[in-house]
Amino acid sequence: MLRAMLTKEFLLILRDKHALAALFIMPSIFILIMSMALKDTFSSDRAFVSYAVIDQDQTTISHEIASLLRENRTLKEYRQTVRPGKDLQDALNDDLTFAVTIVPGFSASLASEDSTVPLKLDAASDVQQNMLRLFKGELTGILMKLRIKTLLHELDPLLPGIAARTDARLMDQSSLITVQFNGLEESLFPTSTQQSVPSWIVFGMFFIIIPMSTIFISEHRQNTLMRMNGMNISIPALFTGKIVPYMVINQIQVWLMIGVGMFMVPLLGAPALTPGHSVTGIIMVSTGLSLAAIGTSMLIAVSVNSVEQATTIGGILNILFGAIGGVMVPKFFMPEAMQTFSNLSPMSWGLEGFLDLFLRGLGAGAVLTESLALAGFGGLMLLLAAWILARRTGNGL
Repeated sequence: MLRAMLTKEFLLILRDKHALAALFIMPSIFILIMSMALKDTFSSDRAFVSYAVIDQDQTTISHEIASLLRENRTLKEYRQTVRPGKDLQDALNDDLTFAVTIVPGFSASLASEDSTVPLKLDAASDVQQNMLRLFKGELTGILMKLRIKTLLHELDPLLPGIAARTDARLMDQSSLITVQFNGLEESLFPTSTQQSVPSWIVFGMFFIIIPMSTIFISEHRQNTLMRMNGMNISIPALFTGKIVPYMVINQIQVWLMIGVGMFMVPLLGAPALTPGHSVTGIIMVSTGLSLAAIGTSMLIAVSVNSVEQATTIGGILNILFGAIGGVMVPKFFMPEAMQTFSNLSPMSWGLEGFLDLFLRGLGAGAVLTESLALAGFGGLMLLLAAWILARRTGNGL
C-alpha cells in the first residue's frame, strides 16, 4: 500500500510542470543572478570610497602621497579635476567622498622635526563615520611611511645603504601582514557564491510549500483522502506517503544547486562555489530543512479550504521566512536587533548551517544544533497537522 501511495505522489509531482520549474529552475536562476550581483561586495578590488587629491605643494613628497593613495584598490580616484571652492563643494555633493588638499609647505613641514602644517581633508556631508576613520587611518599610514623614509635618508650617511634596504620593506605590505579568513585555507577568501548558493538552496527547498499543499487540497476536493480513510489508511501512513517523495525532491534540489554554484556560476565570471569538506553535514542540514519545509506545507494544507488560500498563504510565509532569515538580505547588512530577530525564522537556522559548511569550512559537528532544531520544528508542524487533520476528518470536513 505504501509503495502505491509513493508511486501516486511521484506521478502527481511529475505531472505538474510549473511546480517542477519553480522548484528547480527558479532557485538556479536566483543563484546565478545573486552571485553576479554580489560579486563586487566580496571582491578585494572593489572601490568603496572615492577621493581626489588637490596638490598645492607640488613636491616629490606630495606626488608620492597621491601615488600611494592610487595604489590602494579599495579607493577610487575621482574622475574629474577638482579645484578648491565651489568646484570642490559641487564634487562633494555629487559622488566624491573625500578631498585631500596638500597645502603649500606641507612636505617641508613633514620632513622637519616640528611638523606644524597639516593636510586638509574635506568630506562629503553624508559620509559614514567608520569610512572617515578608515580613510584617515590610510592617510596616517602613508604619512608615517614617508616620515620614516625621510629620517632614514638623513641617517644614510651614518649607516650607508639603510634607506635603500628599508624602502622596499616599507612599501611591501604583504611581507608585513598576511590575512587568513576564519575557517578557510590561507589561499581562499569569502565570495558572493559562498553566500548566495546557501541562501537560495534554503529558499528553494521551502518552495515545496506551494505544490505540496495544493496537491493535498486537490486530493481532498476529489475525495481521494476520503477513499483512503475508508481503506483504513492511518494518518502516519498518509503523511509518510507525502514526506518521502518531497524529501527526495529536496535532496535533488540541494545537489543540483550545489552543481550550479560549482560549474555554471564560473561561466558567468563569478567565483565558483567551494562546498566544504563535509558531505555528512550537507545531508544533515538539508534533511532538517526538508522536514521543516514539509511540516510547514502539511500544516498549511490541512488548515485551508482552497488552492488559492494555500498558494497565497504559502507564498507569503515563504517570502517572510526568507526576508527575516537573511536569504534576501544577508544578515551582515542588517542592524544588530534585526539579526537577533532573524533567528525566529527556520530559514535562518538552515542558512547558518550551510554557511558553517560552505563559508566557514566547518564539519558535521558544527551543524548538529541547526539540524536538530530544523528537524524538531518540522516534527512539531507535522504533529499539529496530524491533529488538525484528525479533527477535521472526525467532523466530516
